[in-house]
Amino acid sequence: MRILIISLIFAFQFSPVQSQFTSARIQASGLTCAMCTKAIYNALGEVSFIQSVDPDISNSSFNVVFKKNVAVNIDKVRKAVEDAGFSIAKMKITGNFKDLAIRNDEHVTIDGSTFHFLKVSDQTLSGNRELTLVDKNFIGAKEFKKYSVSTKMACVQTGKAEACCQKGGVKGVERIYHVTI
Repeated sequence: MRILIISLIFAFQFSPVQSQFTSARIQASGLTCAMCTKAIYNALGEVSFIQSVDPDISNSSFNVVFKKNVAVNIDKVRKAVEDAGFSIAKMKITGNFKDLAIRNDEHVTIDGSTFHFLKVSDQTLSGNRELTLVDKNFIGAKEFKKYSVSTKMACVQTGKAEACCQKGGVKGVERIYHVTI
């Protein structure tokens, strides 16, 4: 019995990670000058799991690299941009995936967070893949409407797990990120 328990502990501690977010491309809205870019650059630089930020002034965007083996909190990235006085117009996040099966209009756990895939074909993600966030606070209202009508699940409107999500094992108040490929 003791050998079985030790074997299980070893397997869970050293099993390969299904996925890890490595970077993001963020396009901010409301920037008018280099000082605006600097404000967002400084705010993102203070987020604990961000390793580096590379601003692209001409496109009002930022390339962010995340620290290895540290969980990424997408809402903290958004909050940093908003605390600097701006908003996210578009955000794409890159993950290194290992045989992660996804299906349209279903939830999956990635890097410790729950993601709801919209307007995707059923597939298995392997290697570096880019996901586009399609939540309310990550895209414009017109584009959000296009994605929100693609599901009947209420979580798309609230960003939180609803009764419709719980049959898939998602807890009642858990944050749900909506993404597409």
